[in-house]
Amino acid sequence: MVKPLLYLDVDGPLNPFAARLLRRPRGYTSVRVDHEPKPFRIRLNPRHGPALLALDYELCWGTAWMASANQWIAPVVGLPELPFVDFAAVLHKKRADGVHWKTEPLIGHAAGRPFAWVDDELGELDEAFVAEHHGAPALLHRIDPRLGLREQDFAALARFARSVALSSR
Repeated sequence: MVKPLLYLDVDGPLNPFAARLLRRPRGYTSVRVDHEPKPFRIRLNPRHGPALLALDYELCWGTAWMASANQWIAPVVGLPELPFVDFAAVLHKKRADGVHWKTEPLIGHAAGRPFAWVDDELGELDEAFVAEHHGAPALLHRIDPRLGLREQDFAALARFARSVALSSR
């Protein structure tokens, strides 16, 4: 049996960028990213990697960070190098229909496989687009960018993976 894919966004789920600026959430570490044109800081939780690896998924970056997530994010949160969806052709381009710019490329990348996607920018239009254009089970799980991934998010992801496994028997 093939595991479902889990597409990971960075900013929001792993880096709760909207948390209060002067208070780092408990369990998070602050990391300086020396990225052009200007260095910046992000907050990451080293416990997230092991918790994600414990889920019954094939992990994949679904982030504008693309390959850079393997350099800056994976080592801090305890993930191995992961494949990533190449968004270069659509990066931050607004769609006329209001669907998120990542949605269609993620469906293409999934190629008919079940998937879950954690992101802070998901909405009803994305849900409808996936339902119409993707024939396999999909979970679009919105994460609060003030909080990042939390226990209840991991529980929802685990439930979805179990439901996919049961339906494929």
